Amino acid sequence: MNVFLLYIDPGTGSMLFSVCIGVAATLFFLARALWLKLQLFFTGGKAKADTNTKKYVIYNEGRQYLNCFKPVLDAFEKRGTEVFYLTSMENDPLLNEPYKFVKGEYIGEGNKAFARLNMLSAGVVLMTTPGLDVYQMKRSKTVKHYAHLRHGSGDATMYRLYGIDYFDSVLLTGDYQKDDLRYLEKSRGLKEKELVTVGCTYLDELKKKMEQIPAEENHAFTVLLCPSWGPSAILSKYGEKLLTPLIETGWHIIVRPHPQSKKSESEMLERLQKKYESFPNIEWNFDRDNIYALKRADIMISDFSSVIYDYTFLCDKPVMYVNADLDLRIYDASEVYDEDGSNKRIWQFTTLEKIGIELKEEQFTDIKNVIQNASDSPVLAAARAKAKSEAWMHIGEAGDRVCQFMIDKVEEKQ
Repeated sequence: MNVFLLYIDPGTGSMLFSVCIGVAATLFFLARALWLKLQLFFTGGKAKADTNTKKYVIYNEGRQYLNCFKPVLDAFEKRGTEVFYLTSMENDPLLNEPYKFVKGEYIGEGNKAFARLNMLSAGVVLMTTPGLDVYQMKRSKTVKHYAHLRHGSGDATMYRLYGIDYFDSVLLTGDYQKDDLRYLEKSRGLKEKELVTVGCTYLDELKKKMEQIPAEENHAFTVLLCPSWGPSAILSKYGEKLLTPLIETGWHIIVRPHPQSKKSESEMLERLQKKYESFPNIEWNFDRDNIYALKRADIMISDFSSVIYDYTFLCDKPVMYVNADLDLRIYDASEVYDEDGSNKRIWQFTTLEKIGIELKEEQFTDIKNVIQNASDSPVLAAARAKAKSEAWMHIGEAGDRVCQFMIDKVEEKQ
């Protein structure tokens, strides 16, 4: 009897897994797209093609992206150039701004919004939403250019697989994000996108807002716990193991859960809030903007959340991180390899090791001493400055640069 053993190296195995996940996701969303078309057909085809071509369209899928788009809308308004702002946020505050040249409209959520977007007629459409031509959102034949706006200063490969593959351009926060996107385009046989570094609109907006916040009176030493969400995030993974010793320090503790936690991990949040409701030094923060919590904090503890970079760049204070085993196989980053064939360690994780102080689980019980000894240093300060210069370029200019890019695209197509 002949026995054949098949060996698959880890890199190849990861790639095959990613391919399988991608195929399954594509089939799933093709089925959903077909269902959407059937719904439109049986409801009388309410979503009709937009015959009124608009030069500039911006789409906002939710409240977390308000700070991304406000600087861009302000730039169009300042130039006296008409732009159409479509939003899936009911009661979007940007619809109440005293704009003259920004034409805002609430277009609903989910399938209703996608049906409208799929039939747009425009010169250029700007959005932070990934998944164009992968999920429900399809390219409209009467849109000439789709631009994706990066809404974080971390790696551009930390999208779910194929999230930004089919945009015509990606507007980046820093030049460092270009190389890995070019690698993916080449390995996947994709047409090269325009990769333009414009800066970070939402950090520009938060910086302006933070400068207007008055200093806190009678300030008490404050620790800000800012987790990501999911089974690998520190609040889900450690919960009481970390919260109890933090509270026992007597310091003021602000816990700011990831917005997705309220949707996906509500039971866990409710359980922890109830357990610690009698302790006066813990505060659960769910403000729309994170800047108020960031400004009050003397040190941040996080995991793999990109909020670490918000805090680092805006506040220039020390951060601690709990190293989490994040499974990258569902992200584009899983398909970026070094020359030796191993999976490349991406910028935001290698940089975190330089700007942050690692907090290990066995240190939780002695957390007060650990934090007191985690003093800042010239080395950490220099690493923070370097990271900021790489990931947040053109500070204060992003809104104008995005606006100019959109105008240039329309003029090129004419």
